[in-house]
Amino acid sequence: MTRSSPLVIGHRGAPGYRPEHSRSSYDLALAMGADAVEPDIVVSRDGVLVVRHENEIGSTTDVAQHPEFASRRTTKTIDGERLTGWFTEDFTWEELATLRCRERLPKIRPASASFDGTQPVLRLRDVLDLVRAASLEQGREIGVVLEIKHATYFETLGFDVVGLIAAELDAAGWSRGELPIVFEAFESTVLTRLRERGLPGTYVYLLEAAGSPYDLIAQHGTAAPTYAAQAAPAGLDELIGRVDGISVDKSMILAPRRRTHTAGGVVGDAKDRGLLVFTWTCRPENAFLLPQFRLRGGAAAFGDYEAEWAVIRDSGVDGVFVDHPDLGRRFFGT
Repeated sequence: MTRSSPLVIGHRGAPGYRPEHSRSSYDLALAMGADAVEPDIVVSRDGVLVVRHENEIGSTTDVAQHPEFASRRTTKTIDGERLTGWFTEDFTWEELATLRCRERLPKIRPASASFDGTQPVLRLRDVLDLVRAASLEQGREIGVVLEIKHATYFETLGFDVVGLIAAELDAAGWSRGELPIVFEAFESTVLTRLRERGLPGTYVYLLEAAGSPYDLIAQHGTAAPTYAAQAAPAGLDELIGRVDGISVDKSMILAPRRRTHTAGGVVGDAKDRGLLVFTWTCRPENAFLLPQFRLRGGAAAFGDYEAEWAVIRDSGVDGVFVDHPDLGRRFFGT
């Protein structure tokens, strides 16, 4: 469908108002008219696809308040980063279901933090069912942007990530292309395997502003291409036919002189090659804005976010991830 404005995607629901990935976060995003919502998925010990920003859940659930799980606290290296906490792959789904969601940024979003401890962790199936029900109730097509987290890591633990996703979508009635779904990941190899599996949808490659993708590091070590190289014209040429689009850190649009792109910037370069372009994440608080768009009031106060978002809108992006879907709908329009 041809659109004259960007797709407004509720990033983990509506985490500007409710703890991310909670039921109320998704309900609010859907009620506010988001065109799609974005669940991140990780894996439980028994192979359930769990909706969490990361597999380390110490900062987004109340697991630390559960004495029965104290011994599960451990240190692991995830995608080259050493982390200490509690990890979804060490819990069954039945155990994870006893946990409650917490606001990840309580100092920035204290109102959201007031909902801490009130809502259980969700599975991917729960979100798929919520979106289907909202689509029927509201009489409009609502999509899911499914972000696959740490695919290479989970596969080294013996999980068939692609098989788990395919089975879940089939069971939920989302595998036939009747409902709009976007698959996205910071690792292109899992997107390739999903596409080869024949799952209908749109495939979008996430690009960080710095560093290299972990799947390619695992294959090539220090010779792995960087995200910056993949976002440059020659790198984009390599993505043609492999993915339908890219999703870039907003700094790559707002501060293009830091990047090695042509005059049209990464958005123009990608669209010239027939690729869709999404960007993440549009947030109104000073803490997340470029310095020139910040106003008085501290990190949690809203800055001149509309001025920053105008640069993003005018770049010609096809989709924007927002933490406040009502503000996103109002500004970007449909």
